[in-house]
Amino acid sequence: MDISGIPAFSDNYIWCLEQDGRAVVVDPGDALPVLDHLAHRGATLAAIMITHHHGDHAGGIAGLVRRFDVPVFGPAAEDIAGVTVKVREGDTVRIPQIDAEFSVIEVPGHTLGHVAYYRPNHLFCGDTLFACGCGRLFEGTPAQMFASLARLAALPGDTRVFCAHEYTQSNIRFALAVEPDNRRLIDRASAVNALREAGLPSVPSSIETERQTNPFLRASEPAVRAAARAHGAGDSPVTVFAALREWKNRF
Repeated sequence: MDISGIPAFSDNYIWCLEQDGRAVVVDPGDALPVLDHLAHRGATLAAIMITHHHGDHAGGIAGLVRRFDVPVFGPAAEDIAGVTVKVREGDTVRIPQIDAEFSVIEVPGHTLGHVAYYRPNHLFCGDTLFACGCGRLFEGTPAQMFASLARLAALPGDTRVFCAHEYTQSNIRFALAVEPDNRRLIDRASAVNALREAGLPSVPSSIETERQTNPFLRASEPAVRAAARAHGAGDSPVTVFAALREWKNRF
């Protein structure tokens, strides 16, 4: 299976999974770049998967289904125009055209109904987990987002993380403010800067890389806890996470 990130807007990636001329797209906020990509590849759309209701993730549904009569999978807990198959925790999304099945994981926090799609070694997580960061809490609570991130962090370390935005450099700048002595993070900063200078994407990442360098997954680490206490964190990991998220909002 070939997986490519279709750039959209200023920093979005619409993930496209292709096999034998059939394609599935994840979070098509805009139809036009998807249509251009499919035409260039000579591929036909087989399905659409949506993680949450924000327009930069779901805004292209109407334009795509006008051209292709395909199922649109999306979270049952959110009202998204164009979704034809509503999915919940524990559901399996089967797409025979690309010989793939995905487990649905509910990950509230960024939005209340946000879902992620997982198959071995592949995680499509929308705006929940970013490379070296996490999404803002527009609807959920810190406790919800912390629990959602913990679920994703527990996936196998070699799982590739297909997040939906190119935020990595700014996220790393914040992470270095939290953990300036994290050697793996320092090395990651250099590697990401080289990729971006070459005009290449910084994602996908991996779960193991996130566990080693993403401060939002490291609320139990002494250095992270110490940094968060200076920004109002209490003793529990959830309060550490909440302080980090608020700090990042103002960073």
